[in-house]
Amino acid sequence: MPDRRNAPASPAAAATPGGALARVLVRQLAAAGVRHVVICPGSRSTPLVLAVAAEPGMRPLLHMDERAAGYFALGIARQSGRPVAVVSTSGTAAANLLPAAVEASLSRVPLLLLTADRPPELRDVGAPQAIDQLRLFGSHARWSAEAPCAPAEGEAPAALLQHARQLAARAVEVAAGPPAGCVHLNLPFREPLVAGDGQPQRRAAAAAEALTLLPPSGRAPLPPPPHDVRTLAAASSGRRGLVICGPGSPVLPAAEVTGLAGALGWPILADALSGLRTDPAAGGVIAHYDAVLRESSAAERLAPEVVIRFGAQPTSKPLATWLDGLHRAGALREHVVDEAGAWRDPSASAELHRAEPGAFASALAGAVEGAPPPSGEWLAGWREADAIAGEAIDRGLEEIDARGEPFEALAARVLAEALPDGGTLVCGNSMPVRDVDGFVPVLGRRLRIVGTRGASGIDGVASTAAGAALVAGEQRSGPVALLVGDLSYLHDLTGLWAVGHHGLSLVVVLIHNDGGGIFHFLPQREALPGLFEPWFGTPAGLDAAAAAALFGGRHSPLPARAGAMREAIAGALGQPGLTVLELRTERDRNVALHRELWSGVAAALRAATVAAAGR
Repeated sequence: MPDRRNAPASPAAAATPGGALARVLVRQLAAAGVRHVVICPGSRSTPLVLAVAAEPGMRPLLHMDERAAGYFALGIARQSGRPVAVVSTSGTAAANLLPAAVEASLSRVPLLLLTADRPPELRDVGAPQAIDQLRLFGSHARWSAEAPCAPAEGEAPAALLQHARQLAARAVEVAAGPPAGCVHLNLPFREPLVAGDGQPQRRAAAAAEALTLLPPSGRAPLPPPPHDVRTLAAASSGRRGLVICGPGSPVLPAAEVTGLAGALGWPILADALSGLRTDPAAGGVIAHYDAVLRESSAAERLAPEVVIRFGAQPTSKPLATWLDGLHRAGALREHVVDEAGAWRDPSASAELHRAEPGAFASALAGAVEGAPPPSGEWLAGWREADAIAGEAIDRGLEEIDARGEPFEALAARVLAEALPDGGTLVCGNSMPVRDVDGFVPVLGRRLRIVGTRGASGIDGVASTAAGAALVAGEQRSGPVALLVGDLSYLHDLTGLWAVGHHGLSLVVVLIHNDGGGIFHFLPQREALPGLFEPWFGTPAGLDAAAAAALFGGRHSPLPARAGAMREAIAGALGQPGLTVLELRTERDRNVALHRELWSGVAAALRAATVAAAGR
């Protein structure tokens, strides 16, 4: 593991005009709050690397793979709440940052992409490693700009250094949002990229160090519009409603949202990635709505008139389908509260309220204080259904466990329960995040559950977890575990390089069903019998033990029984370095076991309805 301390300032760091520009830009990034910079190897980016290495308080972090490096930075930014920068050289190296740029923008994580480039005279003339990098990330960047190219010799003009300072200050402000997201600065450098310590070079370095930096700029949170609050208070008071909390980055304000739900007499349907399901400050949270809404009579009985949503679109497909049906029937008014004013409304039916979620929730709670609750047993009905579903899921998991069958949802439940207070669970997409959302109940301790749900891709998940582990280690906040499927794990194997190189600790619970298990839940499984396995099942034949060994990690099979599984996970969480616990499952059987659980919930809900009718 390399020394974390920054290298001492060197005359070579800012000895050329391009180096002086890079030094000013990096100094301003640090002044604006950037603490971590992920650096990918390359020659053209030398001035940036030297500038970062010379900056006190910045932690440079090497990564060999630009695509994984982008997600590594995303994991750090999501866990720390601060903008993180990535430095790459020119050409396809820069292009490999696109997936992370997409995820950063959609999931609202502050990310700065600093791509070194050839000077203008070497573009589009056949020079090596030169591609069109201007606005390389298109609409996925909140803002994109190119710095002027410094001359090859002499001193950088004062105006150019001032411009670099302004670019850096603006880049951090825009990346931090709202909405937070990706910012791209393209930085062309002429050779020489390093120089000796002559008189002109000393003057260039001195100019870079002497420039006064701009103070960090902040944006005040948007206050709730009084008209919106009054109108929504009138439309909500006394009506059957739901507060729905989707994935949030940062996590949603539990106390304020809970206060609003309490004032309205409404339940909170909390996605596992919202933060409310594992926040002790949250109350009245419904965790098993995904299973409840699969039973048609319960879904009909529990239909709301009004929905107030905070955060992004929830993970649960039954919830989305149910709300969409209510919209089509004209039976629902949905309101989305979003600080950025973005149209997070796939149904194209919601009313948007642009305000900071916590402030809006508090203002609306005050406006409805003293109003009558919904008629009937609205809140009690939801709580009863949630309790019935939770008990049925518990019984079903116990029955599967007693049979000794390896089950993916059981692994998700046990892993979440095994993590201690302050721990972090990173969820892979496809089935892992759905199993966590569908089968992890409300937990009585603070556990951070995160995922890359912006674009919901399977790429970069291991790198995201490694980034979270780096921050958790710095903050001593608790262990980090990754729940991931074999295809997603294989897709980002190079992301595990960072775990050993930077001395991190990460537990990977690998659900290995040799392929894409989520496709077995879709119509393609039955409709394409001859084509399904090679093109959708996609068995890869991953050797998980060999993959772990490649990056210096430990590997062990994960027992199928819950007690032994819990013991294995608890033991791994106390180990330094990389630990991979592999649960082998079978894709078709996984579908059958999920349906067995959902059928048990539906039967329990129907039985409760019959019993209530007979009383």
